[in-house]
Amino acid sequence: MLIYAKQPINYIINNHPAKIKTLYLAKEMDKKEYSRLMKMDFEIKRIPSDAAGKMCKNASHQGILAEIDEYVLHDYKTFLNYDFVLVLAGLSDVGNIGAIIRTAYALGVDAVVACGVKSLPLEAVTRTSTGALFDMPFAIETNIHDVLNDLKMSGFTTYGADMGGTDIREMKIQNRRALFLGSEGEGLAARVSSKLDAIVSIKMAHKFDSLNVSAAGAILMDRMRKYE
Repeated sequence: MLIYAKQPINYIINNHPAKIKTLYLAKEMDKKEYSRLMKMDFEIKRIPSDAAGKMCKNASHQGILAEIDEYVLHDYKTFLNYDFVLVLAGLSDVGNIGAIIRTAYALGVDAVVACGVKSLPLEAVTRTSTGALFDMPFAIETNIHDVLNDLKMSGFTTYGADMGGTDIREMKIQNRRALFLGSEGEGLAARVSSKLDAIVSIKMAHKFDSLNVSAAGAILMDRMRKYE
């Protein structure tokens, strides 16, 4: 798959260089950095900027693109032995999904499951996660009720994010936990939230409708962390 822009490509160069097949450079690079890249086991091609633009459909490529191995989705059932799982309930915006995956990896979430969608453009998710997708076990499962039931049967305490929930600071968070984040516009469906063990919220200092789902998710994930 093709990704572009400096941040995701630099992350993959530094952490997963074996996944790169071909690196495309559409502008000059620092000689020391270019020398370092030449020693790696992938092909480097210099291409005109207009050719780079065509490759990424005129998106902002910042002069660097890469053909990399496809991301291999996981089976969510392999997550049932983990301690902290994040479930995305109907999210479809790849910018939000990528930001959430990046934050989840940074804050110690063990795995992420996207539900309510049949597929996602993994190239875009890789880019918007700045490459962190390759370090985060990620699954897609259409039926959220199967995921919820399997998590509960495996001993997880399930938490859902909603403005009408209990302040997360007042909750005693269990060791094996799953956080459910609802879709950007509608939140968690009533059929899902009614089956969760607890509904949690973020108490606002000032009157405000809501936070963006990736921002709210980051706060909740941090407050649900287990520190050594």
